[in-house]
Amino acid sequence: MSVSAVLIASGAGIHRATARIRDGLRSEVSAQGPRWRLWTPVAFGAGCAAYFVLGREPPLWPLVALAIVTGALWSAARRAGRSRRWTLPLLLLACLALGLATAKVRSARIAAPIAPALSEPTVIEAWVIDVDSPGERGARVVIAPVRVRGLEPAATPHRLRATLRGEPPPPGASVRLFAILNPPPAPASPGAYDFGRNAWFQGMGGVAFALGETRPAILADAPWRLRLAMAVNRIRYGLAQRIVARLGERNGGIAAAMTTGHETWIRRADLEVMRDSGLAHILSISGLHMAIVGGFVFFAVRFGIAAVPWLVLRMPGKKVAAWAGWIAVVAYLIISGAPPPAERAAITASVAFLAIILDRPAISMNALAVAAFAVLLLQPEAIVTPGFQMSFAATAALVALAESWPRRPREIKVPLPILIVQRAGTWVGLAILASFVAGMATGPFAMQHFNRTAVYGLLANMISSPIADFIMMPMLALGVVLQPLGLGGPFLTVAGWGIEAIMAVGAWISTLPGAVIHTASAPVIALPVAFIGILVLCLWRGRLRWLGLPLACAVLVWPRHPTPDLWIADAGTNAAIVTGDEALVVRTVGAFSRDVWSGRRGLTLVERPAEGWTCGRVHCAPEVPGPLALWWGRSTPDVDQLAALYQAAEVVSVRVELTRLPEACADRLVLDGRDYAAGGSVELWRTEGSWRALWSTTARGARPWNRLGDPDYQE
Repeated sequence: MSVSAVLIASGAGIHRATARIRDGLRSEVSAQGPRWRLWTPVAFGAGCAAYFVLGREPPLWPLVALAIVTGALWSAARRAGRSRRWTLPLLLLACLALGLATAKVRSARIAAPIAPALSEPTVIEAWVIDVDSPGERGARVVIAPVRVRGLEPAATPHRLRATLRGEPPPPGASVRLFAILNPPPAPASPGAYDFGRNAWFQGMGGVAFALGETRPAILADAPWRLRLAMAVNRIRYGLAQRIVARLGERNGGIAAAMTTGHETWIRRADLEVMRDSGLAHILSISGLHMAIVGGFVFFAVRFGIAAVPWLVLRMPGKKVAAWAGWIAVVAYLIISGAPPPAERAAITASVAFLAIILDRPAISMNALAVAAFAVLLLQPEAIVTPGFQMSFAATAALVALAESWPRRPREIKVPLPILIVQRAGTWVGLAILASFVAGMATGPFAMQHFNRTAVYGLLANMISSPIADFIMMPMLALGVVLQPLGLGGPFLTVAGWGIEAIMAVGAWISTLPGAVIHTASAPVIALPVAFIGILVLCLWRGRLRWLGLPLACAVLVWPRHPTPDLWIADAGTNAAIVTGDEALVVRTVGAFSRDVWSGRRGLTLVERPAEGWTCGRVHCAPEVPGPLALWWGRSTPDVDQLAALYQAAEVVSVRVELTRLPEACADRLVLDGRDYAAGGSVELWRTEGSWRALWSTTARGARPWNRLGDPDYQE
């Protein structure tokens, strides 16, 4: 064959291959049909997320104008009869701009004063709104300040979280505190979870640390909204106390957390067991609990109507059951205290029940898209929270599994024993597959946010899910409803047995070899890439969906940033020196901050040895010149003390502001109170002849919730 013939044949082959690829792509795109609309909440969520990654707070009017202009362009293109290749990009662009504007509007609408970091303790007179989960230093309550000495009424925060001494007062009590006042805690390290941002959107303007006993206060009557909230929370807290009294502190504490949201009685050891076994989600009131309660009421009411022929003929049983399920979800939301995860779950459940009432499929991608849109429209800040990300990723994966599951023809007549075996086998297989799919969908978020993976979480959930779904949660619901009549005791007792069984499963799983794998957080960009990959796998129809698989693995395979050589906590109160995979911690205080930082970096914490260090009450320095010397005292070190620090380390951290530096520190990196007041916590990398620093304020950006306080009174 001649060269020209070969070239002609190869060209024809390339042309045919290109034509096949083009036809395949055209077929894939045309197969999407109405599923293109499912990407609108994705674009809206991307706009919400874009607001939170901005380095500076944007003005409102350009974002609103952008949303109006892009929406008008999409509407004009649609009225002009443009094809989808024009209208779809414009629609997604309009949704993105709308999400950006919605997040800004929400932030501006809920804006409230943030507490300053007062230099001296102050007196706070306030109403106790609710009892919060306890901290390491004592009981905590949420209070509504009426007066704060040293603050004008316009500068007084609307809500504070106060750490108290002794037993917490009940909701509705008026209290007087002598306390340290601070803004909400700053991130433990650059890029770590921002508690200040979360507090901003919850209306929490600061934290207070009581220095003495809590005293009663004489206050004017509270506004009616506050009185209503305190009355509801007083009922919730009383219910939690009765549950604990009935079931004991261990089982009752877990039952109270799952019904009223109060985690006051949960022991730290039990919480660690649940985390290590992959069962911690049972403790947080979220989609699982709403689905169980709403579903239980729905099927119970529908079964009750079906059992009475007179009712079957006179009312639509399915729709009545949907209304009953929705009422149960709303009631559960109120009893739980309406934390943000429960609110999102209630919105999702409400969309599902509304779909049933309107004769639409309750479990579908369209219903999930409507729920996501509704949640983000009301709470655009949810897009950056682990709960929302994990919940909707898992739900999308399960709905995609249901869509792709083959429908077998029903047998006309099968013997009952064979039918029971078949149904049981199918249920077990589906349960295993559903747990696996949901675990894979939430895995990237657990790795990125919590830096831990429960290796046997699938096994733990397989064993505990039937107990939780069919025994524990239904019995808790019945016990709570019948408790005011004095009939809830037996149901609560059975629920306690279920809790005991689940805790036994968790204790066994958590002790298995390699039960927990700790992983460092990937760069920030990896998680959005993984999220997009999961959405492509779930929303796309056709073979191209598998292009999302490598994207979904981004958090797992993305190269990590180089580990810093030093970490210094907010205000220089603690520090760690990195050596290989270990981090030598200078002080034992601030356990939460150091745990968060070391988890994000995938490091094992090692306590500072007694030998080799010269340490006093307010300082610590290596005996042999090393990388770091730390002065955490509130008083200024004298010349001799400074000289000793400079001679001991390359980096010297001093908590207070230094007015002048001795000549001996010319070749040292000195960080003082001025640096920490502006930057917060810091990570340092050694470079040739110098140090590179990354401050938490730099990663945080100039946002309205970006305030720094005294870390000694914030955890």
